[in-house]
Amino acid sequence: MLKSIQKRKNRVMAQRKKRVRAKIYGTAMLPRLTVFRSNKHFYAQAINDDTGSTMVHADGSKLGLKATREDVKKVAADMADKLKAANIESVVFDRNGYLYHGIVASFADALRESGIKF
Repeated sequence: MLKSIQKRKNRVMAQRKKRVRAKIYGTAMLPRLTVFRSNKHFYAQAINDDTGSTMVHADGSKLGLKATREDVKKVAADMADKLKAANIESVVFDRNGYLYHGIVASFADALRESGIKF
């Protein structure tokens, strides 16, 4: 019973990820900002899809932060500083299949407050 529920959750997440990812594309001037959250940590990276390379990244585990709403705001501030240092002021936000609420929404709001447009 539990395996079938987890399989369905994984399938639905993969479908959501494909649907979101089909509509967005990152370039050097307008990179794709994707997020990943685990139960313990939160990660974000700005990707240039033309070259397939990561331009800027922020790692919550290296900052010693957990995946909570308050700590994610600190990761967003770190990411915003790195994006501004790389002369990037606007990005395309990729929620990576996660629903836009809770930690992901908190990260996006904090990033907007730091001056990054999307």
